[in-house]
Amino acid sequence: VNQVADTTLVSSACDMVSTAYASTKESHPYIRSVCDAAEKGVKSVTEATASCVQPVLTTLEPHVAAASEYASKGLDKLEKKLPLFQKPVEQILSDTKELVSSRVADAKDAVSS
Repeated sequence: VNQVADTTLVSSACDMVSTAYASTKESHPYIRSVCDAAEKGVKSVTEATASCVQPVLTTLEPHVAAASEYASKGLDKLEKKLPLFQKPVEQILSDTKELVSSRVADAKDAVSS
């Protein structure tokens, strides 16, 4: 999970969502109160769940470690095959807009000629 979160794509997407969430809470007082209540609820559930799940996680630790290592190797391969993971969301959007604009311009040129 940490390795996925550390990829440029995921990290920049999380930053964008976090910024939008904070901005929305700041701009709309009613939404802020709902979000604050939801955050408190999630925090309470997380704390309660963590204490119950800890014994199970301790038992499953060797299996989780093996799965984590396997997933890490798979993610490394995926990152090599898809360099998209190393680009921020803004750059991907910009590149996509440029590609679409270029294709549309090519289509216009083909039709006009």
